[in-house]
Amino acid sequence: MSPTILRQLWSIIEQTQAQTLLSLSQADLVNCLIAKLQQKKPLSHDEYHHLNHYITLRATLIRDLAQARLEEQMV
Repeated sequence: MSPTILRQLWSIIEQTQAQTLLSLSQADLVNCLIAKLQQKKPLSHDEYHHLNHYITLRATLIRDLAQARLEEQMV
């Protein structure tokens, strides 16, 4: 997976509302993020599967970061 795709993915994660990231099931979270990325750049079959695996493994981290953003907004 290219560094460009990873940067785009993490940019999308930061731009997506924290509440949205926290409210989605794991499968919906993966699908949502991949769909948003595909709007910017069509993904090959391999890129799609690598991203699916990458996001699945990092779903807890993504939710932790979203929760931290929500907590910062409350302060």
